Amino acid sequence: MSASSSRGILFDLDGTLVDSLPDIIDSFLHAFGHLGLPAPTYEQVRALIGHPLDWMYSQFAPDHVPALCVAYREHYPLNFHRRSRPYPGVVEVLRALRERGYLLAVATTKRPDMARKFVDAMGLGPLLHHVQGTDGFPHKPAPDVIHHALAALGTGGLWMVGDTALDLRAGQAAGLRTYAVTWGTHPVDVLAGASPDELQPDLQRLLTHLPPLA
Repeated sequence: MSASSSRGILFDLDGTLVDSLPDIIDSFLHAFGHLGLPAPTYEQVRALIGHPLDWMYSQFAPDHVPALCVAYREHYPLNFHRRSRPYPGVVEVLRALRERGYLLAVATTKRPDMARKFVDAMGLGPLLHHVQGTDGFPHKPAPDVIHHALAALGTGGLWMVGDTALDLRAGQAAGLRTYAVTWGTHPVDVLAGASPDELQPDLQRLLTHLPPLA
């Protein structure tokens, strides 16, 4: 598929479209207390956001990973909406891109069912053409989730937008331009080290790269 016919814009979800880290980290830490285990600090967990859940738990309690994952997956679906909100301007940017003729998808490490539930709860479902979670194939920075999302959209990809170096490396591996937002998980220096095409405090500059399609 030629670049001129490509219309796909891919977005990470947590830390990119939605300020959801407090609810995620609260649930992650809850699992330690639920099992009577010593918990890591908030900042230690924050630094690992974007990796698979089981891998994250293995960094702190490798002998208890399955039980910790179960505790998280029981707690998070009941509490994911408490403090999570779309970042300022996200709804407006998604709406503008959709009106300009682009096809928009989430490409997230979340499981597919939870990703769709979360997107809908945040009011973003009507603005997205597809929600692609990760289940049964490699996680970012592998590009698989991006390839799956683009296949669902039926188009080639133009940009991958994310808040972690994992997002950026996945986008680069898929041959997309990459746009890093600084309001999420990874600090500016880590994002800059992944050499994104854009490094911005919000999504507004994305609109300057994507004029209306003919």
